[in-house]
Amino acid sequence: MSLIVQKYGGSSVHSTERVKRVAEHVAATRRAGHDVVVVVSAMGDTTDELLDLAGALTDNAAPRELDVLLTAGERISNALMAIAIDSLGVEARSFSGAQAGILTTRTPGRARIVEVQPDRVRQSLDRGAVALVAGFQGISAETGDVTTLGRGGSDTTAVALAAALKADLCEIYTDVDGVYSADPRIVPDARLLTHVNYDIMRELAANGAKVLAPRSVEYASRHRVPIRVRSSYNDGPGTMVTGAATDPSAEYSNVVGVAHDATGARITLSNVPDSPELTSRVLQVVTDIEAGLQFTVQDTAGASTGTTDISLLLPAQDGPSVLRALHPQCRELGIAEPHYTERVGKLSLVGTGLLSQPGVLATCCETLAAAGVQLETISTSDLHITAFCPAAQLPEAVRAWHAAFELGAGELAVVHAGTGR
Repeated sequence: MSLIVQKYGGSSVHSTERVKRVAEHVAATRRAGHDVVVVVSAMGDTTDELLDLAGALTDNAAPRELDVLLTAGERISNALMAIAIDSLGVEARSFSGAQAGILTTRTPGRARIVEVQPDRVRQSLDRGAVALVAGFQGISAETGDVTTLGRGGSDTTAVALAAALKADLCEIYTDVDGVYSADPRIVPDARLLTHVNYDIMRELAANGAKVLAPRSVEYASRHRVPIRVRSSYNDGPGTMVTGAATDPSAEYSNVVGVAHDATGARITLSNVPDSPELTSRVLQVVTDIEAGLQFTVQDTAGASTGTTDISLLLPAQDGPSVLRALHPQCRELGIAEPHYTERVGKLSLVGTGLLSQPGVLATCCETLAAAGVQLETISTSDLHITAFCPAAQLPEAVRAWHAAFELGAGELAVVHAGTGR
């Protein structure tokens, strides 16, 4: 007998019919002799609908009350799933995040898990019941308030429970067949990846792949939780995410996929005195409000005048709050008000050993130029090459890189030395 944690996203439980289908799958897993913990997200667009209700009342709802409101969506789908499983003759018990022992930091809207005390979940498993836990939420260990974990928080809930319970496997059920070499809606011949290691999955997730939340991959990597990403609509094998090397025998750079994100924002501070202290001061503003800074780029073109341009790339939802926090700093420092760009396209080539082969970077730049994509900034590391371009050009840019590195189904994604191909 094994212990399996299964997580179902909002699209997997968007209607009562889908809830019934998932309940049948969970019941079958339990009847096969496995202990089962199920984490569910809110049904369909429930979270957005709740936000719209709050927005109809005020533009400045208290973050604490928003957390109380938004956790209702997961609790509803969680209870409905328990009812559906019970109706199939399999005992099921539902728990809120707090009841399941998910202890978090105090920050509303983006709390982080600090500890999991799954005593009640374990008791339910010991009596033979399926334990259901509402995702995306917990309770502050400091204040006792209900908290939410931010978008994708149900993935993190599932992985954290799997770690605390020492589960054999964490299965993430979603509306796609697994992790692909690119978004198959943009690249029709994108390749399904049967196995991805934590490092690569973390890069894909952080750079725009929507299959797994980045924080869930970080948690899985720290606690060595094996994850299988599968479709809730078929019985395909999906993608395994573990700590094993993706291709330990590869001699050359191994390009795995292309991730993209059109939802980021950019804040640019121009003609800032080129001083480490001032740069640190700007970054501290982001840290103080706990915004999700993704990239910091400094343009040294003004080095001869002793100034620099600082660009901050961050999630769009964090843009307005960072902008408000920077305004008084700019006035105090005597520099121009920051420039805000609402939609910035981010394109990332993800793989291993990318810096060891100069042909990779050259191919990236040449390919975008040939496709007519306006390259604004490019950043490199051994695991990713990330370019920024107008958001409207992202689909063409994704297809161009995917084709240039031969990542399509049936093609070999190994970059041969010195050629970029």
